[in-house]
Amino acid sequence: MVSQLRKEASLKRIPASEAIQDIKKYILLKESEDCLVVGFADPKYNPFKEISSCHIV
Repeated sequence: MVSQLRKEASLKRIPASEAIQDIKKYILLKESEDCLVVGFADPKYNPFKEISSCHIV
């Protein structure tokens, strides 16, 4: 346990404001690839579409 605490203590720290800016840059960079933002190319690939409850057998 002590070795784990020493590892964590030696990690490079950055201010929260800098981390937030990095996260925002990453999100904006990947936004065009996010299906939940831009939609699916084909609706059949959408795992979140509503499933109809009526099936004709």
